[in-house]
Amino acid sequence: MDQRVQDIGRYHRQMILPEVGTKGQLRLQDAHVLVVGAGGLGCPALQYLSGAGVGRISIIDHDHVELSNLHRQPLFGMADLGQPKAEIAANKLREANPATVVTPHVAALTPANVTKLCDGVDVVVDAADSFAVTYTLSDHCHRQRMPLIAASALGLSGYVGAFCGNAPSLRAVFPSAPGTSARCTDSGVLGPVVGMIGTMQAQMTLQVLLGHQPSPLGILVNIDMRTHHFSQIDFCNAPEPDVLFPFISISDIAETDQIIDLRPETESPTLAHPRAVRWCGPLADYTELSTSRRTVICCKSGLRAWRTAEQLAERGLTNICLHAAEES
Repeated sequence: MDQRVQDIGRYHRQMILPEVGTKGQLRLQDAHVLVVGAGGLGCPALQYLSGAGVGRISIIDHDHVELSNLHRQPLFGMADLGQPKAEIAANKLREANPATVVTPHVAALTPANVTKLCDGVDVVVDAADSFAVTYTLSDHCHRQRMPLIAASALGLSGYVGAFCGNAPSLRAVFPSAPGTSARCTDSGVLGPVVGMIGTMQAQMTLQVLLGHQPSPLGILVNIDMRTHHFSQIDFCNAPEPDVLFPFISISDIAETDQIIDLRPETESPTLAHPRAVRWCGPLADYTELSTSRRTVICCKSGLRAWRTAEQLAERGLTNICLHAAEES
């Protein structure tokens, strides 16, 4: 047995698998995975990745542990209430497996920090409850040909898929604005559903790191636990969209940009940018936009901005970026 494998006894049950072996265990030991979000999806993904012996795990999450998290986020307990999720999760992983180097980042992932956070990473796991974060990650991973294991869960259903790398991006599968901005915080979710989907994210991540064939890259699994129905979609040949509206940070706004803030004063008394113009009426009321200048559209989650961008694109404006104020 190769003595470079750390703590052989810990990993014996998976190393005797022909799909893993000593060579595979060394691959895991040398790997670096970024997990975005330490909530319902992130907790099981983190536990199983650390448990499998992934050598380095970075966690980014800006949130703190709340009582309402505990039914679906088993890394946390009552003593952790009010503490940063990323730091508490890192401590729990270190306690369970000291061989894994865990780096927490108590922050939100944004277009401004995505490049730095993904530097040197082998696989990104999107366990965030934010479609702005998901598309920001997909755009970056697609440019860098970096595998992205993304998932979403709501109520009793969800999906998990392996994007980018040598597969199409998430935009190729979901090119249009999401139909809803509903999240677990306001629409609810059953704990075992996110637990199962987060575990599947860990499984896909390990398969990518181990180089398993067939690869999960280019595969999407839809899950409906109301009926216990699973369906698989192969999107390996899905085309990338011709027009897309990338998310940007405030620091990316140029002097020549025309900036629209869709939030009314009752939602946000302060504009997203000093040069922003507040739009709160019907789109037909606003016609003085230059087609030669880039347009930046802002709202809280990015969803209203994306829908407005789609309408403006029909009028000939295609150089449009989005800003999600809650991710700033």
